[in-house]
Amino acid sequence: MKDNQGGSNSRGEELASSHVKKRSVIIAGQKTSVSLEHLFWISLKEIADKRKLTISILMSEIDEQRMTANLSSACRVHVLRFYKEQRPSADGDPGSELT
Repeated sequence: MKDNQGGSNSRGEELASSHVKKRSVIIAGQKTSVSLEHLFWISLKEIADKRKLTISILMSEIDEQRMTANLSSACRVHVLRFYKEQRPSADGDPGSELT
């Protein structure tokens, strides 16, 4: 199967990356379950590693700052903002549209 960019893309890889995985994490001393797609778990791990944090500590920070009732959604937004801020926007201000 070809992706939109003309490269190869396995349907199995696509399905695996979009599969929701539920994991238990400790947030503020409480064990809780969070459901996220596999790629978001990978991204959270990368972000935590870059910041020299555990996933639990990173997710505790996300939990404290979230403005939504849904922790999974807050995690997805955090990942998107993190990577958006890694690349400069057209006006040279990284992530300016997200503030």
